[in-house]
This record gives sequence, C-alpha cells and structure tokens, in this order.
Amino acid sequence: MHFFMKRPRYWFNLLGVTILTVFLASLFLALYFTNRWTWTILHPSRNSPTGDSLVAQKIPFKKVKLTTRDGLELSAWYTPPKAGVVILVAHGYNDNRPENMYAMLAQHGYGVLAWDFRAHGDSEGEISTFGYNERMDVEAALDFALAQEGVEHVGAWGGSMGGATIILAAAERPEIEAVVADSAYPSLEDVLRLNMPIRLFQPFVMFWGGYYSGVEINEVRPVDVIGRISPRPVFIIDGWEGGAIAMNSPYRLYDAAQEPKQLWVEQGVPHLGMLGYAPKRYEDKIIDFFNECFFTP
Repeated sequence: MHFFMKRPRYWFNLLGVTILTVFLASLFLALYFTNRWTWTILHPSRNSPTGDSLVAQKIPFKKVKLTTRDGLELSAWYTPPKAGVVILVAHGYNDNRPENMYAMLAQHGYGVLAWDFRAHGDSEGEISTFGYNERMDVEAALDFALAQEGVEHVGAWGGSMGGATIILAAAERPEIEAVVADSAYPSLEDVLRLNMPIRLFQPFVMFWGGYYSGVEINEVRPVDVIGRISPRPVFIIDGWEGGAIAMNSPYRLYDAAQEPKQLWVEQGVPHLGMLGYAPKRYEDKIIDFFNECFFTP
C-alpha cells in the first residue's frame, strides 16, 4: 500500500528519468548505426580488374599510372587513338574499369583511357566522396590523355558515380568536348534520401559523412553545373526504374543541361542496365554521338 501512495512528484521524476534514459539510448543507437553505415559506404569494396576480355578480343592496351593533384596514384589502361580522339571511361561506385565500354570504344577506333577511381580497384585512396574529390581523378586522366602523342580531342563516358563525376569535371574543364552520362544522379542528397529512407537518420549520416571525408553532401550537385558544359554536347542515358524514378534523374539533368543535348530513357530498365537491355542500340547511339561530335564537319 505504501508503494502506491508515493507522492506525485516521485512518479513525475521517475517518468522524466525514464524518458531521458530512452532518449539517450536511442540517440546512442542512432549515432552508432549511422556511424557504421556511413563508414561502410565511404569505404567501398575493392575488386581488381583483369583485362582478360580485352586480351581475348585482341584489343591492345597498356597499363599506366595517373597522379592526382592531391598526390594519389590511380591504376589505369590506355589505348592510343586511330583518329586523334580519346574517350575517358569513368566507372561507378563499388566497381572498376568497365571492360565492355572500353572494348566497344576501342573497336571503333577511339583511343580509350579507363582508370579505377580513388578507393576503388587497384588505385590508392581510402575514402570515396561520390564525385567531389573524384573530379581530381578525372582531371588526372584528362591531363594524361592530352599529353599523349596524336591526341587532338577528348570526350568522356561515365556510369552512375562516374557519370556524375564526369559532369562535375566537364563543367570545370572545357577540354572535355563531349559527355555521355549513363545513370548519373542529380545530387548526392538524392542518393542519401534513396538509400537512407529513415529521415530521422539522414542528418546523422550527413554529419558522419562530412566528419570522415571533409566534404559536405550538398557540394556534390551535378544538376547545378551541367548547364555550364554547353556549348559542348551532352548525352544523358538512364533506365526508368527504381532510383531513376525516385530521383527523377534523367529528366532533371536533361532540363538543367543546355543545348546541344540528347536524352535516351527506357521504361523498366534498372540502374546502369541500358547496355544489357539493348546492347546493339546502345553501341550505335554512343558511337553515333561521338562520331557526330568529333567527325562531322
């Protein structure tokens, strides 16, 4: 009986302590979970490219090293051009040099330079910043290509993170004369919202991301700079499924770009899936685009 007759103040204090304890425990769990999640995302798994398919197709290439202006060494392959044009090939997050794109371009006489982004494949670097610092990787590739004998023009193809990074770099470097962006995202904020749908956790992820990388998430916004590429041509490709719909990726990028620009979107095609969905059309469209950019009077 004495237990139930305690003063209201006691119960009020107990309730306050309970609420505070639950709040602090929840805060700790949110901080811990988002810390681990962010750390994992910033450190992609590494897969070394082999080049076996290029050897099998008798595509000549040599292994080269690129050095970024912040001192990282990137592993790359290079095939000289037959007609003065090199295409930079930039892979996506958690991937490495795409041999299928490399082979496609080389078989049509284009020079090709493909590399592993920092923190990917065989390249140096510990943290991926999803395009912000990776711009320096593109610049290193561009400078290498321009320094090679017989190179007169440079274009670029990028997939996913590679596409976003190519947009960011081309907005600053006019030497990239034509851009193909396949499944690029409009902004890193969109990627965060897509992959961390728990809105309560998003500020924590932004905090940890900035803490570990030194980069603010709102600094990676291809949609804000794609218009600066004009009057150089841009070709935007995406499959209209999943993340592309959620972020309205291709249409936002296309609307923000200035002429000349092209858009190819297909219903029901997943992220970076257009090449697998329509390989012959993909090849024809890519080669026609670059041929028109570089060889049409």
